[in-house]
Amino acid sequence: MDTTLRSKLITYLRQFATEDRWQRINEVIDKRTRYVSVILEDIYQPHNASAVLRSCDCFGIQDVHIIENKNEFDPNQGVTIGADQWISLQSYNQPGINNTEHCYRQLKESGYQIIATTPHENDVSIDEVSLDQKTALVFGAELTGLSDYALEHADGYAKIPMVGFSESFNISVSAALCLYELSTRLRKNRDDWQLEESEKRELQFEWLKKSVRAPEKLIERYLEEQQES
Repeated sequence: MDTTLRSKLITYLRQFATEDRWQRINEVIDKRTRYVSVILEDIYQPHNASAVLRSCDCFGIQDVHIIENKNEFDPNQGVTIGADQWISLQSYNQPGINNTEHCYRQLKESGYQIIATTPHENDVSIDEVSLDQKTALVFGAELTGLSDYALEHADGYAKIPMVGFSESFNISVSAALCLYELSTRLRKNRDDWQLEESEKRELQFEWLKKSVRAPEKLIERYLEEQQES
């Protein structure tokens, strides 16, 4: 869809949404970022998958990349509470290929450094992860962790300092802690974390469609009216 038509449709759909909803859409969009993204590799526990998506929405992370080599990603709607409809999910689930490699390659070509969230001999504390370039945090399944490929081809490794008997946090807790740290530091220390204007307009359109009744019928009616005029 070209930008001119999208802008006209945004104006048209606005009249069917409340003013409070329109203001909320714009408030949230202004806090959204693609500078930090999340990768989930073979997460199969519905509760954990859902909680991570909810944290991404809460901390303004727009993009989540979902790798499905072995396990199908199946979030629990009761846990996400609709959070998944406000973030962009990209799935990598082509049969017969290493979907982790596909995901990594695509993100690195887009300028991301990939940080594996796991203890490693070359790791740093999460608060020491550099934000000099766009960053994608990769999380693995609760029991099996990240695949060998995911670990070997990461650009860095991050851990969350712990002082108790437990050796690790639940993945959903780990994601929340990491995203809080990076998103807070990102907004304080950089001025290029927000979405481009074209990206904001695209989200305005998508979120308006999710905020009104029968959006496809409304769009169809608008297009028909334009043809008749």
